[in-house]
Order: sequence, then structure tokens, then C-alpha cells
Amino acid sequence: MHLSDGLIPLWQALIYWILTIAMLAVYTYKISKTEEKDKVMVNTSILEAVTVVASSISIPSPFGVPLHLFLIPLVAILQGPLSGVVVAFTCFIIQFFLLGMGGITSLGANIVTMGIVMSFTTYYFYQFTRELDERLSIFSGTFLGIIMATVAQVLILLAAGVATLEVLLATLVPFYLFVGVIEGIINIFIILSIFKLKPEMAKVEQI
Repeated sequence: MHLSDGLIPLWQALIYWILTIAMLAVYTYKISKTEEKDKVMVNTSILEAVTVVASSISIPSPFGVPLHLFLIPLVAILQGPLSGVVVAFTCFIIQFFLLGMGGITSLGANIVTMGIVMSFTTYYFYQFTRELDERLSIFSGTFLGIIMATVAQVLILLAAGVATLEVLLATLVPFYLFVGVIEGIINIFIILSIFKLKPEMAKVEQI
């Protein structure tokens, strides 16, 4: 889902960068006000390292395109949506310089889709449904987060004029429906295991 440099007009890329900077500023303000600042920052740093490594691994898929797990939904559920944005930002910067994934001018757009949209959709749907069933809320939050991020990317690419709606619906949507299901199932096992082994993680202040 990483968009590379040159796909998005610079004036549009600037808008996405402004949104990204605004989210990072809100996170900085909120983290400065939290009583558990050190604990939150340590947990976020650990999740950043895990996300960089795990999301860089290519997994074969039946679509013939390598599958990369996002892990951003997992971060959003454990640490909150703004933490998901920060982890995405750090991860994408590192992946660009070390692996050539994504871009710099396109970084804002990638944060909007995989950071802002994915994190906030995942977090709030998880919170809204968690009283019904924990497993269902983790799966559905992860799945919908990935799908809404895909929708956001489709809209960004349409606005940039680089592809038609028919092409995007035929290529991006089926693939990320598959990714959403796989990552949703994986997150159920990971998050429930974390809550069982380290129950204090379920009580950490979220940002």
C-alpha cells in the first residue's frame, strides 16, 4: 500500500503532509499531558521496532503479490490511534531509507491512509464493539481499519489522476480484503495473548 514519489501532485502531497504534521503535533501535546508518559513511550518504541521488522517481511499470497502485514491496527488497539500514527510515521521513514519502500513527498499520503484512517477506524470500531465480544471486536476493528485505509488510498489515487476507479477496485480491493482477514485473525491471537501474559497492557493509558 506504500505510494512512491511521483504519483501524487506536489500540491496534493502538501495537504497530506499538513494533516500528518497536525496529527503528530496533537500526539506530542497529549503525550506531554499523560501521567504514564514514560511507560507509553517505552511501549510505543517497542511496537515501532516490531512493526518495522514485521511489516518489512514479504509473505507469499495467492494473488501473486507479496503480502506485508501492517501491524498498525495492533498498535492502535494496544496504545491508541495517535500512537498508531506515530508508529506508522517512524516505520515508513525507516523503511524508505533502508528498504526503498514508499517515498518522501508521498509520505504524508501514506500516513493519511495507513496511519490516520487505519488507526482511528480500527481503534474506535474496536472500542465500540469490545463489550459484545473481544475476539470479534479485534477482528472487525482490524479488518475495517485495513478496508477503510484501502478506500482512502483509492480516493487519493483518483484525486491524483493516476488510475481509474475500475482498475483500483479490481486490483486493490480484493487483495486488501484478503489481507484484512489474515491480519484480523493474527491480531486476535497476538492481542489476547498479550492481555493474558501482561494484563497491565490492557490498562495502559491510550493516546
